[in-house]
Amino acid sequence: MNTPSGKPRKVIPIASADPQNEIASLYEAQKKVYPRSISGYFARWRWILVLFTQIVFYGLPWLQWGERQIMLFDLGARRFYLFGLVLYPQDFIYLTTLLIISALALFLFTAVAGRLWCGFACPQTVYTEIFMWIEHKIEGDRSARLRLDGSPWTFEKIWKKTVKQFLWIAVSVWTGFTFVGYFVPIRQLGGELMALQGTWQIFWVLFYGFATYGNAGFLREQVCKYMCPYARFQSAMFDRDTLIVTYDEARGEPRGPRTKTVDYKAKGLGDCIDCTLCVQVCPVGIDIRNGLQYECIGCGLCVDACNTVMDKMQYPRGLIRFSTQNGVSRGWGKVEILKRVMRPRVLIYSGILVALSLGMLLSLAVRTPFKVDVVRDRAALARIVAGGKLENIYRLQIMNATEVSQHYRLSVSGLEGAQLVAEPEYVIEPAQSRWVVVQVHVPYGSLPEGSHPVRFEVLAVESGAKVLEKSVFLVPRQ
Repeated sequence: MNTPSGKPRKVIPIASADPQNEIASLYEAQKKVYPRSISGYFARWRWILVLFTQIVFYGLPWLQWGERQIMLFDLGARRFYLFGLVLYPQDFIYLTTLLIISALALFLFTAVAGRLWCGFACPQTVYTEIFMWIEHKIEGDRSARLRLDGSPWTFEKIWKKTVKQFLWIAVSVWTGFTFVGYFVPIRQLGGELMALQGTWQIFWVLFYGFATYGNAGFLREQVCKYMCPYARFQSAMFDRDTLIVTYDEARGEPRGPRTKTVDYKAKGLGDCIDCTLCVQVCPVGIDIRNGLQYECIGCGLCVDACNTVMDKMQYPRGLIRFSTQNGVSRGWGKVEILKRVMRPRVLIYSGILVALSLGMLLSLAVRTPFKVDVVRDRAALARIVAGGKLENIYRLQIMNATEVSQHYRLSVSGLEGAQLVAEPEYVIEPAQSRWVVVQVHVPYGSLPEGSHPVRFEVLAVESGAKVLEKSVFLVPRQ
């Protein structure tokens, strides 16, 4: 084939019969995973966590604390309500501390027992489990779903797929609505959506609903494998004493099928009957018998499946189990494994986590129930007023962080002869803020030119709490 200029076009092969010249594809073809349902200890715990997290998530916005929502992040008003707390953007340090505590908790749990968060409480895991439960109830178990997807489009297939998609969309939209309800009062949000009002609210409800629908309904394990960064760096937090899902290769190999009555030991077989049930129940579609893999989310479903088979074959349980690399290689029991839990890295994580948590709780307990910001009026640096006084003007923002009206008194200190010109008291409504303009006067000529420190004291009359804020008083050149 020639180019427009008449020169022969160079063709670069994407594959070659010569193994040395093969080009690896950047993308791997993935088969759809059809997880099989299983019952057991870890399966029950997964559903307990699903129910607990969703009761909290869906129920919390509907609870009231007095006249307001119990938890509300009101971005428009720049106020955040957490149970009895009223927080302002100036309290951002608490959010920072909470994120640090969450990261340290993740490090701690990972060091102790691997990907507990991923397997039991991650939203991706939780909603995938809900969507697969809906799929299972409508389309049947693994074999039925395989047959249905491989069959031509019949009336049965159409109505099953339609009902499933409808329920998926309903759960997704309700999830998006609930999520936005943490930022807009959910009762108000419901009324606006029913009246088709609130363009941005509708957009975000649909956006988060679509994200839930796509991630839990279609992407599923692909999110855990390729999109979640935790899967990539969690191995850096593992060591040989971290509890992970392990396959006892020494006991299970060589694997092979057999009947329950055969003397498999005499045939040189291990305990694994190669039923692949552990692979069929895996939500990410891996074979745990190939060893530790970054895709494993530590859900333990393969442990339940294998224990079920071991019970049927009348073999000891634990061919696949939660253990450590040291525990498997050295044949340790539960006591020896648990003794290695309190190792140095775990103690360090725990100590820092406890210290930060206690510090945050103590800070919230003793925090002043109001905040003050002082801003100098830059329109007029200083001026001479009647009575031979030099005046500086300030704007004070007083933020009431309580649920009742408060009275505040202002005073000034730090300058000899300083006089504060302001109202005697200011009343601020519950969880509201107010800007007040005050003037500070000093006798003209009593201070040298330049800037001089000045302190504003704001007293909450009802509680007796005080806040001191620093600023400067400017004296211009003569």
